[in-house]
Amino acid sequence: MKKKQIIYYKDELNDEFSTAKIVPKKIDGNFKYIHKNPIWDMLSFAFQNILSMPIKLFYVRFKLKIKYIGKEKLKEYKDKGYFVYANHTQIFADTFIPSLPIFPKRNFFIVNPENISMKPFGKIVELLGAIPVPGDTKAAINFLEVIKKRINKKQSITIYPEAHIWPYYTKIRPFKDVSFTYPVKLKTPVFCMTNTYQAYGKNKDKVKMVTYIDGPFFPDEGLLPKEAKSNLRNKVYECMKKRSENSNIEVIKYIKQTDENSI
Repeated sequence: MKKKQIIYYKDELNDEFSTAKIVPKKIDGNFKYIHKNPIWDMLSFAFQNILSMPIKLFYVRFKLKIKYIGKEKLKEYKDKGYFVYANHTQIFADTFIPSLPIFPKRNFFIVNPENISMKPFGKIVELLGAIPVPGDTKAAINFLEVIKKRINKKQSITIYPEAHIWPYYTKIRPFKDVSFTYPVKLKTPVFCMTNTYQAYGKNKDKVKMVTYIDGPFFPDEGLLPKEAKSNLRNKVYECMKKRSENSNIEVIKYIKQTDENSI
């Protein structure tokens, strides 16, 4: 393993450490969340579940040395739509890490507008399943419609509630409950995938990713919607925090910046 990199942070909720600098496009009411042309859906299926699969498999096997624990929990819900919540620790691979154990079910992602704003790759990212966060009220209506459509078609939607990428971070950052509105509203089961980093090899100096799959978690229908989304968020957060304790090696060390260690 290379010499450990150090990153100083100030705000666990808002700091972003992705190296990509992209000017986001505005996602307004004119953005096509749902393409009525059947050719688009055929192409999207081909990109998601056929053409990209060899790349995904090669990358996770040889780059990340990934191991999934708990894949069997998803099998019982192969005929039902659900949401997946995961920690955001890989710049490239987070776009497909959840899709592999979910396959052959189609998996979609809620993403920031930056992810679909880089020409000419933005459309390809959309074909791969990206659903960008809306930028105005009209777009928000269309955004909710496409989420309902995917769930009703027994597909899955992955959400990164931490919102910002912290490469190889080994803990779970605090995240808001806003994204848990969707499973509460649609009365949909929820799973979480916690990516951890664990040492292996003769000298325990090599790194592999172990992803734990937990759930299903269900919204408590006896609570008011506001309370139910907070309750569901807490269940997922506590589970992910517990799983993250299995990380036992740091590729990048994150240190909270204070007046004493200010750089």
